[in-house]
Amino acid sequence: MIVRRLLLVWALAAAALGLAAAGASAAGGQLTLVAYSTPAEAYKALIPAFQKTPAGKGWTVSQSYGASGDQSRAVEQGLGADVVAFSLEPDITRLVRAGLVNPEWNQVKYRGIVTRSVVVFAVRKGNPKHIRTWADLTKPGIEVITPNAITSGGARWNILAAYGAQRKLGKSDQQAQDYLRELFKHVSVQDKSARESLQTFSSGKGDVLLAYENEAIFAQKHGEKLDYVVPRQTILIENPAAVVQTSKNRKEAQAFLSFLSTPKAQTIFGQNGYRPVVPSVLAKFKRYTRPAGLFTIGQFGGWDLANKTFFDPTNGIVAKVQHS
Repeated sequence: MIVRRLLLVWALAAAALGLAAAGASAAGGQLTLVAYSTPAEAYKALIPAFQKTPAGKGWTVSQSYGASGDQSRAVEQGLGADVVAFSLEPDITRLVRAGLVNPEWNQVKYRGIVTRSVVVFAVRKGNPKHIRTWADLTKPGIEVITPNAITSGGARWNILAAYGAQRKLGKSDQQAQDYLRELFKHVSVQDKSARESLQTFSSGKGDVLLAYENEAIFAQKHGEKLDYVVPRQTILIENPAAVVQTSKNRKEAQAFLSFLSTPKAQTIFGQNGYRPVVPSVLAKFKRYTRPAGLFTIGQFGGWDLANKTFFDPTNGIVAKVQHS
């Protein structure tokens, strides 16, 4: 009899705990976003907007920002994450190979891309050095700031923009490589991330900063005395995001990821300097004009080939031109 009563008490207690857990789950929890350095400002507005949706009610989002490559490697090595948002596709691909992201992550609308941008020249207010073209960056006395391609996705976009622009101008492969070699002679600082490079430029170092368009807009929005030039030949930057398969909150993580492609979220991205991926939202922002010589990563055969050709640490074009 006593044993039966104890079993009944335990059963009732277990049921109560189960109801409490269910209630806690229904009330929300915490998601972890691991992202590259530049969209922090946008997510400050995006997260409260997500929390106002039925799927986001009661959920908080902890955030980690840093150089895209570093963040990707950290997740690969065990840093907890529910959603990852990086500068470029290979940083997602690394996690696919590690079994942390579904191989079909990009088999969705907008191919898993949540924002777009272009490479621009951020210059001092009034553009005193008259920087307009890629050729201007290699004029005598011009000092260039760009991040380090080992750690920064932004740096890789910058390099491909510089090389691709030369090809768009009718230069040969060798001439484009020669241009990179000359350009790096003018680079004085290579920080770990695009955001750190912006900070270096804002401190007064350099004449021109190779940057995401959204970074230049961010700087202007926060009172930095700079202008920016969108070169006629530049690359379309595409920034991906994905759910981490080991997440204990995959349903909610997917809801957050899906929210990022809604008109509401894309409008917030647009207000923070990013080019929306939703055409109807992009059309509302008159500042985002299409450069005449815009090209994509497709010009290089996609990221797998571009990484091997340009960023192999031993035989890549960048390693060769920087050490020649």
